[in-house]
Amino acid sequence: MAEATLPAPAPAPAPRGGSARQRLRAWWLSRLPLTDTWQLGQRNIYILPTKAGYAFAATLVVMLLAAINYQLNLGYALTFLLAGAGLVSMHLTHGNLRGLTLHLRPVAPVFAGDPALLDVVITSPARDRHGLALRFENRAAHGRAFAWCDAPAGGQASAHLSLVPPRRGWHAVPALVVETVFPFGLFRAWTVWRPAARVLAWPRPEQPPPPLPAAAAAGSEERAVQRSAGSELDGVRPWRRGDSMRQVAWKKVARSGELVSRETTGSASRELWLDWADGHGADTEQRLSRLAAWVLLAEREGLACGLRLPGHLLPPGQGDAHRRAALDLLALWR
Repeated sequence: MAEATLPAPAPAPAPRGGSARQRLRAWWLSRLPLTDTWQLGQRNIYILPTKAGYAFAATLVVMLLAAINYQLNLGYALTFLLAGAGLVSMHLTHGNLRGLTLHLRPVAPVFAGDPALLDVVITSPARDRHGLALRFENRAAHGRAFAWCDAPAGGQASAHLSLVPPRRGWHAVPALVVETVFPFGLFRAWTVWRPAARVLAWPRPEQPPPPLPAAAAAGSEERAVQRSAGSELDGVRPWRRGDSMRQVAWKKVARSGELVSRETTGSASRELWLDWADGHGADTEQRLSRLAAWVLLAEREGLACGLRLPGHLLPPGQGDAHRRAALDLLALWR
């Protein structure tokens, strides 16, 4: 089946305007490479004390001043012992991320307004990693939800986030943050990662779905009459995408080695063309939503449908691959 040529995804435009802090953040993110696999090492892990860490440091200063003022040897010992524990905690927190490999699996297309699942696989080559948190870098725009997981030694763990594309077309996956405060919560180590993957959003189907065009209704009635006439075998034909396994003539396949399907009076179908002119929508997006609803309705009714858009043509066909090709064309049409 020939498929329509789809335009390639365009790079996301750089944000303009905003405060100086937003421009600085956008400039810094633009310097990070786009990649779906992110290896964590010394160069891309950042670490700072948490609020609890600053409170712990302030407590150590007070303890040290008290030990100096009252000349308490045990006070000195306790202060430096706790300071050493804090330094070890910093090393452990940084090491909880160091050496991890992050990989974003391909994101399945969704309808506009539905959540797209981001599946991040975290691989730990050496030891167990605990308390790993995954979130979006821009929490104000994409939510403050965290996905927590532990990665076993020499194994993998998955963390999931949801991204809701508001409109059809390609959408860049926002920058992600993986962070940890393990083991004591005194320090926070994190890395910022810009995945190269994009999410394709199909036009949201019109609800409730309108009736198919008149040609489709005629085709459906013709199929109903043919079904009532029985399933008399007329012959065989080459297998076509969308044929069910019951239609395959397995005995002939075993003899000839070619995949063929049974041709019956009940299996003959009428091709349906879904035309841009039949959308009758008030604007472009409404027309595309109606065509998307018709594509799904034709698939449910078992009709072979083609798609005509200005400048693009998708030949009639059936099956999951054809349905996705039609929805992709509707999503990317300009």
